[in-house]
Amino acid sequence: MRIATWNVNSVGARLPRLLDWLDTRQPDVAALQETKCADAGFPFEALAERGYQSLHVGDGRWNGVAVVSRVGLTPVATALPGLTEPRYAVADCGGLRVTSVYVPNGRSIEDPQYPYKLEWLATLRASLEDLDPAAPQVMMGDFNIARTDADVWDIAAFAGSTHVTPPERDALESLVAWGLTDVVARPGKNDHPYTYWDYRAGRFHQDLGMRIDYVLSAGVRVTDAYVDREARKGKLPSDHAPVVVDLELASLTNEHR
Repeated sequence: MRIATWNVNSVGARLPRLLDWLDTRQPDVAALQETKCADAGFPFEALAERGYQSLHVGDGRWNGVAVVSRVGLTPVATALPGLTEPRYAVADCGGLRVTSVYVPNGRSIEDPQYPYKLEWLATLRASLEDLDPAAPQVMMGDFNIARTDADVWDIAAFAGSTHVTPPERDALESLVAWGLTDVVARPGKNDHPYTYWDYRAGRFHQDLGMRIDYVLSAGVRVTDAYVDREARKGKLPSDHAPVVVDLELASLTNEHR
């Protein structure tokens, strides 16, 4: 099974690129973030023409997430308990539970969005309590956290900023400690498998990026993983590149865990 996650930064603005990418990369399941559209504006029909069922939750503003699947899709959840922003969607797809997340940015350490981000992450972690870490599942999306100093181009440039603070990183580590594995993409032409590059100052071409988009897996065997840098090139790209993962659903035995 091929899965992928991509912050498309507006599914409306990026729809031709998204459809072309689906035709080219042929993922069985994809998690999308920052769709920036209400449910009525999501391209259900265009995706259905390519064999994809869709689960989307959005309000037309600066968020919105989706799961699209061509191996079956049964909706499970579209919100975390007590949180109303459309940043979370869960579906069962071909024997794999897929969670698409768009973690709040946090803005700055002094901003009210920073404690909200930590609250959101704590609620996300609590959502795992009733699940079996041996069951086939992936949580993927834009986490707005660089897990280590190596996941940013220059840690000194982030002094006093969000995305790299110990509380944010601890929240991400708590997901891994529960039983999820951080699927690290193999390096490509560049030394670091970054997933995000700011539009400004030619940062993509200088590879001044960050790894903030993750695939966290359990109960599966990963056979390949890469950042699709080609999707970040060309005219009107998203500022994120997709992460593509090939996997097999592992049997629930210790040899696959």
